[in-house]
Amino acid sequence: MTALSPAPATVPAPAPPRRRLPGWASGALVAAIAVAVLVVTSALTGEHELTSSGTIQSAVRLLMPILLAGLGGLWAERAGVINLGLEGMMIMGTWGAAFSGLLWGPWAAVIGGILFGALGGLLHALATVTFGVNHIVSGVAISLLGAGLTKYLSTLIFEPISRNPRQSPLITGFDTYSVQPLAGWLAKLEDSHLAVLSDVAGLLRGVLSGFTPVVIIGLVLVPVSYWVLWRTRFGLRLRSCGENPYAAESLGVNVYLHKYAAVVISGGLAGLGGVALVLNPGQLGYLENQTGGRGYIGLAAMIFGNWRPGGLLAGSALFGYVDGLQLRAGGEAVHSLLYGGSLLAVAVAVWWAARRRWLPAVVALVAGALAYAVYYFTDTIPREFATYAPQLVTLVVLAVAAQRLRPPAADGLEYRRGAGD
Repeated sequence: MTALSPAPATVPAPAPPRRRLPGWASGALVAAIAVAVLVVTSALTGEHELTSSGTIQSAVRLLMPILLAGLGGLWAERAGVINLGLEGMMIMGTWGAAFSGLLWGPWAAVIGGILFGALGGLLHALATVTFGVNHIVSGVAISLLGAGLTKYLSTLIFEPISRNPRQSPLITGFDTYSVQPLAGWLAKLEDSHLAVLSDVAGLLRGVLSGFTPVVIIGLVLVPVSYWVLWRTRFGLRLRSCGENPYAAESLGVNVYLHKYAAVVISGGLAGLGGVALVLNPGQLGYLENQTGGRGYIGLAAMIFGNWRPGGLLAGSALFGYVDGLQLRAGGEAVHSLLYGGSLLAVAVAVWWAARRRWLPAVVALVAGALAYAVYYFTDTIPREFATYAPQLVTLVVLAVAAQRLRPPAADGLEYRRGAGD
C-alpha cells in the first residue's frame, strides 16, 4: 500500500498592481482641486479678490522669476551640483537685462539677462566642478558677489543717468497680449458677478490676458526642460552624472562637460528670472534688492516639486499666487486663505482616511482646525505679516513635503575623474 503524497500547497495569486494616474492627469486633478477651493472660499467669505483676474495676472507675473530660478536649480541638481547661488545669478540677470534693455530694447534685455546669469553659473561650475569647492560655500559666495558687483556697476553706469545708484532709468518693455475674443467674453462674465461662474471666469481671464513674451517663454521652458532631461540622450547622460557620476564615466560619459553645461544653463535660467522682474510691466527697470529672495524661494519650489518640472510649476504657482494676493489685496485677502486652508485640510484628511492612514488624517484635521480657529478669532492679517506670507508658505510647504522627497543620489558630492576605480 503506497502512501498518499500531500497535495501541493496553493500559492496565492499576487495582488494586481495599483494603477496610478499619469503625471499630466495628477497635475490636472490638483489644479482642479485648487480652483474649487478658491471658488468656494471666495463665495463663502465674500473676498472676491481671491479669484479676480487682476490677482491672477499679478500671480502669473510674480511666479515667473520663481519658476525660472527653480528650473535653474533643477538643471544643476540633476547633474549633481547644488546651486545655492541662484539668488546671485538672478541679481546679475536683473542688471544685465536693465543695461541691455536700456541700450537696445526688450529682446536685448532678455539676451543680456541670460548671459549675465550664465556668467554666474560659469563661475559656480569653475569653483565646484573644477576646483572642488564646497557647493554651499560657492553658492553663497556667488550670491554675495552678484549683489556687490551689480551695486558697483549700477553706481558706475546708472547713477549718472538716473541720479540714483540703486536703480536704472526706465526701459522699454514688451507689449501685453490677450487671447481674444475669449478674454473679452470672460471679462463680461466676470463683471456680471454671478456666483461661481464669475469666479471661474476671473481665474481663466487672469491666465489668458495681460501676459508678455517672457511669460510665454517661461511656461514653454517647463515642458522643454522635461523633454530634454527625460527624453533625450543628452538629458539621460546629464541625469546619470547626478545619480552616479563614476558609473556614467565608466560608460564613456564626459561628466565634467555635462556638469558644466548644466550649471551654465542653470545660471542662464536664473538670469532669465531676473529678466522677468526687470520687464514686469509694473517695474520696467533695475532696482537694488528687487529679487527679494526669490532665488531661494525658487530653490524651495524645486524641492517641493521633488526635482521634477511639473511639481516645480505647481510650487511656483502657489508662491506666486500668495505673493500676488498680498500685494494686490493685503491682509484681508491673505486672512481669507486661512478659511480655504481649513477646507483643503479637511479634504486631505478625508483622502488619508479613505486610504486607512489614520495618523496623517488626524494631523490634517488638527491643522485644519487650527487654521479655522485663527480665521474665526481674527479679522485680518497685519500687513507686516502678510508681506512675508510667501516665505511662511515656503516653510509650511517644505515641512509637509519633506517626507516624500527623493533628490539625485550624488547631489552635492565632489567628483574627480578616475577616483571611482
